[in-house]
Amino acid sequence: MEAPAPTRNWKPVHLAALLGANLSMGIGPVFVRMAETGPAATAFWRHIFALPILAALLFLRAPRGERILRGRTLWIVLAGGLLFGSNLVFAYIGFDLTRLGNVVLLGNSGGVLLMIWGLIAAARLPRPLELGAVLSALAGGALLIGGSFHVSAESFRGDIMGLMSGICYAGYLLILRRARAAIGQFTLLFWATMASTPVLLAVSLMLGERIVAGPWWPIMALTLTGQLIGQGLLIYSLRHFSPLVIGLALLTQPAISSLVGLVLYGEVIGPLDALGMVLLAAALVIARASDRV
Repeated sequence: MEAPAPTRNWKPVHLAALLGANLSMGIGPVFVRMAETGPAATAFWRHIFALPILAALLFLRAPRGERILRGRTLWIVLAGGLLFGSNLVFAYIGFDLTRLGNVVLLGNSGGVLLMIWGLIAAARLPRPLELGAVLSALAGGALLIGGSFHVSAESFRGDIMGLMSGICYAGYLLILRRARAAIGQFTLLFWATMASTPVLLAVSLMLGERIVAGPWWPIMALTLTGQLIGQGLLIYSLRHFSPLVIGLALLTQPAISSLVGLVLYGEVIGPLDALGMVLLAAALVIARASDRV
Protein backbone atom coordinates (compact mmCIF):
# COMPACT_ATOMS: atom_id res chain seq x y z
CA MET A 1 0.00 0.00 0.00
CA GLU A 2 1.20 3.48 -0.76
CA ALA A 3 1.14 6.02 1.99
CA PRO A 4 0.19 9.67 2.12
CA ALA A 5 2.99 12.17 1.77
CA PRO A 6 5.30 11.68 4.76
CA THR A 7 5.28 14.37 7.41
CA ARG A 8 8.70 13.32 8.78
CA ASN A 9 7.69 14.36 12.31
CA TRP A 10 8.27 10.86 13.56
CA LYS A 11 8.63 9.75 17.14
CA PRO A 12 10.18 6.55 18.57
CA VAL A 13 6.75 4.89 18.56
CA HIS A 14 6.45 5.49 14.82
CA LEU A 15 9.87 3.95 14.15
CA ALA A 16 8.99 0.99 16.36
CA ALA A 17 5.76 0.53 14.38
CA LEU A 18 7.61 0.66 11.04
CA LEU A 19 10.20 -1.90 12.13
CA GLY A 20 7.54 -4.02 13.82
CA ALA A 21 5.52 -4.13 10.61
CA ASN A 22 8.46 -5.37 8.57
CA LEU A 23 9.55 -7.84 11.25
CA SER A 24 6.03 -9.22 11.47
CA MET A 25 5.74 -9.66 7.71
CA GLY A 26 9.23 -11.18 7.59
CA ILE A 27 8.16 -13.94 9.98
CA GLY A 28 4.95 -14.67 8.06
CA PRO A 29 6.45 -17.01 5.40
CA VAL A 30 7.31 -19.68 7.97
CA PHE A 31 3.60 -20.07 8.75
CA VAL A 32 2.90 -20.59 5.04
CA ARG A 33 5.21 -23.60 5.14
CA MET A 34 3.63 -24.89 8.33
CA ALA A 35 0.09 -24.70 6.95
CA GLU A 36 -1.28 -28.02 5.71
CA THR A 37 -3.45 -26.38 3.06
CA GLY A 38 -2.26 -25.58 -0.47
CA PRO A 39 -0.77 -22.15 -1.29
CA ALA A 40 -3.94 -20.65 -2.79
CA ALA A 41 -6.08 -22.15 0.01
CA THR A 42 -3.73 -20.71 2.62
CA ALA A 43 -4.10 -17.25 1.07
CA PHE A 44 -7.88 -17.75 0.93
CA TRP A 45 -8.15 -18.55 4.64
CA ARG A 46 -5.82 -15.67 5.50
CA HIS A 47 -8.33 -13.36 3.80
CA ILE A 48 -11.35 -15.02 5.40
CA PHE A 49 -9.94 -14.55 8.90
CA ALA A 50 -8.88 -10.96 8.17
CA LEU A 51 -12.06 -9.69 6.49
CA PRO A 52 -14.22 -9.24 9.65
CA ILE A 53 -11.51 -7.13 11.26
CA LEU A 54 -10.92 -5.15 8.06
CA ALA A 55 -14.68 -4.57 7.81
CA ALA A 56 -14.73 -3.24 11.38
CA LEU A 57 -11.82 -0.90 10.60
CA LEU A 58 -13.60 0.24 7.45
CA PHE A 59 -16.72 1.27 9.36
CA LEU A 60 -14.81 2.76 12.28
CA ARG A 61 -12.12 4.69 10.38
CA ALA A 62 -13.31 5.37 6.83
CA PRO A 63 -15.67 8.28 6.04
CA ARG A 64 -19.22 7.14 5.27
CA GLY A 65 -18.98 8.20 1.63
CA GLU A 66 -15.87 6.05 1.04
CA ARG A 67 -17.16 2.77 2.43
CA ILE A 68 -19.05 1.66 -0.68
CA LEU A 69 -17.26 1.82 -4.02
CA ARG A 70 -19.11 2.49 -7.24
CA GLY A 71 -18.53 2.87 -10.95
CA ARG A 72 -15.02 3.05 -12.35
CA THR A 73 -13.35 3.06 -8.93
CA LEU A 74 -15.06 -0.20 -7.99
CA TRP A 75 -13.85 -1.97 -11.13
CA ILE A 76 -10.33 -0.64 -10.70
CA VAL A 77 -10.14 -1.87 -7.10
CA LEU A 78 -11.61 -5.25 -8.08
CA ALA A 79 -8.96 -5.63 -10.79
CA GLY A 80 -6.31 -4.62 -8.26
CA GLY A 81 -7.65 -7.26 -5.88
CA LEU A 82 -7.13 -9.95 -8.53
CA LEU A 83 -3.48 -8.95 -8.82
CA PHE A 84 -3.18 -8.81 -5.03
CA GLY A 85 -4.43 -12.40 -4.78
CA SER A 86 -2.14 -13.54 -7.60
CA ASN A 87 0.80 -11.95 -5.81
CA LEU A 88 0.05 -14.06 -2.71
CA VAL A 89 -0.43 -17.31 -4.64
CA PHE A 90 2.89 -16.98 -6.49
CA ALA A 91 4.71 -16.06 -3.28
CA TYR A 92 3.17 -18.90 -1.28
CA ILE A 93 4.06 -21.44 -3.98
CA GLY A 94 7.61 -20.08 -3.96
CA PHE A 95 7.96 -20.45 -0.19
CA ASP A 96 7.56 -24.21 -0.56
CA LEU A 97 10.18 -24.46 -3.32
CA THR A 98 13.11 -22.20 -2.51
CA ARG A 99 14.71 -20.13 0.26
CA LEU A 100 12.33 -17.87 2.14
CA GLY A 101 14.62 -14.85 1.78
CA ASN A 102 14.80 -15.26 -2.00
CA VAL A 103 11.03 -15.15 -2.42
CA VAL A 104 10.63 -12.16 -0.09
CA LEU A 105 13.31 -10.15 -1.90
CA LEU A 106 12.11 -11.04 -5.39
CA GLY A 107 8.52 -10.45 -4.32
CA ASN A 108 9.46 -6.94 -3.25
CA SER A 109 11.03 -6.24 -6.65
CA GLY A 110 7.77 -4.53 -7.61
CA GLY A 111 9.32 -1.25 -6.43
CA VAL A 112 12.03 -1.45 -9.09
CA LEU A 113 9.50 -2.49 -11.75
CA LEU A 114 7.35 0.52 -10.89
CA MET A 115 10.35 2.80 -11.25
CA ILE A 116 11.09 1.31 -14.70
CA TRP A 117 7.45 1.75 -15.70
CA GLY A 118 7.60 5.38 -14.57
CA LEU A 119 10.59 5.98 -16.83
CA ILE A 120 8.77 4.41 -19.78
CA ALA A 121 5.59 6.40 -19.10
CA ALA A 122 7.60 9.63 -18.84
CA ALA A 123 9.50 8.76 -22.03
CA ARG A 124 12.82 9.79 -20.53
CA LEU A 125 16.20 8.24 -19.93
CA PRO A 126 17.01 7.13 -16.37
CA ARG A 127 19.10 9.35 -14.16
CA PRO A 128 22.43 7.87 -13.00
CA LEU A 129 20.97 6.72 -9.66
CA GLU A 130 17.97 5.15 -11.39
CA LEU A 131 20.17 3.43 -13.93
CA GLY A 132 22.27 2.09 -11.06
CA ALA A 133 19.13 0.71 -9.41
CA VAL A 134 18.05 -1.08 -12.61
CA LEU A 135 21.48 -2.60 -13.23
CA SER A 136 21.83 -3.56 -9.58
CA ALA A 137 18.40 -5.25 -9.64
CA LEU A 138 19.23 -7.15 -12.82
CA ALA A 139 22.59 -8.31 -11.50
CA GLY A 140 21.22 -9.22 -8.07
CA GLY A 141 18.22 -11.06 -9.49
CA ALA A 142 20.44 -12.95 -11.94
CA LEU A 143 22.78 -14.06 -9.14
CA LEU A 144 19.90 -15.21 -6.93
CA ILE A 145 18.02 -17.06 -9.66
CA GLY A 146 21.21 -18.46 -11.19
CA GLY A 147 22.31 -19.76 -7.80
CA SER A 148 18.95 -21.46 -7.30
CA PHE A 149 19.19 -23.01 -10.78
CA HIS A 150 22.45 -24.66 -9.78
CA VAL A 151 20.87 -25.99 -6.57
CA SER A 152 17.84 -27.65 -8.20
CA ALA A 153 15.12 -27.14 -10.78
CA GLU A 154 12.63 -26.89 -7.91
CA SER A 155 14.55 -24.05 -6.27
CA PHE A 156 14.78 -22.28 -9.64
CA ARG A 157 10.99 -22.53 -10.06
CA GLY A 158 10.57 -21.11 -6.57
CA ASP A 159 12.62 -18.04 -7.48
CA ILE A 160 10.56 -17.58 -10.64
CA MET A 161 7.43 -17.72 -8.49
CA GLY A 162 8.93 -14.98 -6.31
CA LEU A 163 9.63 -12.86 -9.38
CA MET A 164 6.07 -13.38 -10.65
CA SER A 165 4.84 -12.30 -7.23
CA GLY A 166 6.81 -9.06 -7.59
CA ILE A 167 5.38 -8.45 -11.06
CA CYS A 168 1.82 -8.93 -9.78
CA TYR A 169 2.47 -6.61 -6.84
CA ALA A 170 3.84 -3.93 -9.17
CA GLY A 171 0.71 -4.27 -11.30
CA TYR A 172 -1.43 -4.05 -8.17
CA LEU A 173 0.20 -0.78 -7.11
CA LEU A 174 0.12 0.61 -10.64
CA ILE A 175 -3.54 -0.10 -11.35
CA LEU A 176 -4.59 1.36 -8.00
CA ARG A 177 -2.47 4.50 -8.30
CA ARG A 178 -5.40 6.78 -9.14
CA ALA A 179 -7.83 5.02 -6.83
CA ARG A 180 -5.49 5.63 -3.87
CA ALA A 181 -5.88 9.37 -4.39
CA ALA A 182 -9.66 9.14 -4.08
CA ILE A 183 -10.21 6.61 -1.28
CA GLY A 184 -8.61 5.80 2.06
CA GLN A 185 -6.24 3.01 2.99
CA PHE A 186 -8.81 0.98 4.94
CA THR A 187 -11.33 1.16 2.11
CA LEU A 188 -8.73 0.07 -0.39
CA LEU A 189 -7.42 -2.78 1.76
CA PHE A 190 -10.90 -4.11 2.55
CA TRP A 191 -12.20 -4.11 -1.03
CA ALA A 192 -8.96 -5.44 -2.54
CA THR A 193 -9.04 -8.29 -0.01
CA MET A 194 -12.74 -8.90 -0.68
CA ALA A 195 -12.17 -9.01 -4.45
CA SER A 196 -9.34 -11.52 -4.29
CA THR A 197 -10.95 -13.92 -1.80
CA PRO A 198 -13.31 -15.81 -4.19
CA VAL A 199 -10.56 -15.93 -6.82
CA LEU A 200 -8.20 -17.59 -4.36
CA LEU A 201 -10.83 -20.21 -3.57
CA ALA A 202 -11.43 -20.86 -7.28
CA VAL A 203 -7.68 -21.24 -7.95
CA SER A 204 -7.35 -23.61 -4.99
CA LEU A 205 -10.17 -25.78 -6.32
CA MET A 206 -8.74 -25.80 -9.85
CA LEU A 207 -5.33 -26.87 -8.53
CA GLY A 208 -6.89 -29.65 -6.47
CA GLU A 209 -5.39 -28.33 -3.25
CA ARG A 210 -6.31 -29.39 0.25
CA ILE A 211 -8.64 -26.63 1.41
CA VAL A 212 -9.59 -27.59 4.97
CA ALA A 213 -6.63 -27.29 7.33
CA GLY A 214 -5.59 -29.75 10.01
CA PRO A 215 -4.29 -27.44 12.72
CA TRP A 216 -5.60 -23.93 12.08
CA TRP A 217 -3.04 -22.06 14.13
CA PRO A 218 -0.44 -21.56 11.32
CA ILE A 219 -3.04 -19.83 9.13
CA MET A 220 -4.28 -17.74 12.04
CA ALA A 221 -0.69 -16.80 12.88
CA LEU A 222 -0.11 -15.88 9.22
CA THR A 223 -3.22 -13.70 9.24
CA LEU A 224 -2.06 -11.99 12.41
CA THR A 225 1.53 -11.37 11.30
CA GLY A 226 1.13 -10.76 7.58
CA GLN A 227 -2.27 -9.08 7.36
CA LEU A 228 -3.36 -7.51 10.62
CA ILE A 229 -0.23 -6.59 12.60
CA GLY A 230 2.01 -6.13 9.56
CA GLN A 231 -0.36 -4.08 7.40
CA GLY A 232 -1.87 -2.29 10.38
CA LEU A 233 1.47 -1.06 11.72
CA LEU A 234 2.59 -0.20 8.19
CA ILE A 235 -0.45 2.00 7.53
CA TYR A 236 0.03 3.65 10.93
CA SER A 237 3.72 4.45 10.44
CA LEU A 238 4.36 5.15 6.74
CA ARG A 239 3.16 8.76 6.62
CA HIS A 240 5.81 9.78 9.15
CA PHE A 241 8.89 8.76 7.12
CA SER A 242 10.67 9.60 3.90
CA PRO A 243 10.75 7.00 1.10
CA LEU A 244 14.45 6.31 1.81
CA VAL A 245 13.79 5.35 5.44
CA ILE A 246 10.86 3.20 4.36
CA GLY A 247 13.08 1.45 1.80
CA LEU A 248 15.76 0.75 4.39
CA ALA A 249 13.20 -0.59 6.86
CA LEU A 250 11.79 -2.80 4.11
CA LEU A 251 15.06 -4.74 4.07
CA THR A 252 14.32 -6.18 7.50
CA GLN A 253 11.72 -8.43 5.83
CA PRO A 254 14.12 -10.54 3.72
CA ALA A 255 16.72 -10.40 6.48
CA ILE A 256 14.30 -11.92 9.01
CA SER A 257 12.99 -14.45 6.48
CA SER A 258 16.54 -15.53 5.62
CA LEU A 259 17.42 -15.88 9.30
CA VAL A 260 14.28 -17.95 9.95
CA GLY A 261 15.07 -20.09 6.92
CA LEU A 262 18.61 -20.67 8.18
CA VAL A 263 17.61 -21.53 11.76
CA LEU A 264 14.54 -23.66 11.05
CA TYR A 265 15.35 -25.19 7.66
CA GLY A 266 19.12 -24.96 7.28
CA GLU A 267 18.86 -22.67 4.23
CA VAL A 268 22.50 -21.67 3.89
CA ILE A 269 23.29 -18.56 1.85
CA GLY A 270 26.48 -18.77 -0.24
CA PRO A 271 28.75 -15.81 -1.12
CA LEU A 272 27.23 -15.25 -4.57
CA ASP A 273 23.70 -15.54 -3.14
CA ALA A 274 24.60 -12.97 -0.48
CA LEU A 275 26.01 -10.64 -3.14
CA GLY A 276 22.82 -11.03 -5.17
CA MET A 277 20.72 -10.19 -2.12
CA VAL A 278 22.80 -7.09 -1.40
CA LEU A 279 22.56 -5.87 -5.01
CA LEU A 280 18.82 -6.43 -5.19
CA ALA A 281 18.30 -4.87 -1.76
CA ALA A 282 20.29 -1.80 -2.83
CA ALA A 283 18.12 -1.51 -5.94
CA LEU A 284 14.95 -1.63 -3.82
CA VAL A 285 16.23 1.13 -1.53
CA ILE A 286 17.19 3.36 -4.47
CA ALA A 287 13.84 2.76 -6.17
CA ARG A 288 11.96 3.64 -3.00
CA ALA A 289 14.11 6.73 -2.43
CA SER A 290 13.46 7.97 -5.97
CA ASP A 291 9.68 7.50 -5.64
CA ARG A 292 7.86 10.81 -5.72
CA VAL A 293 4.34 9.47 -6.33
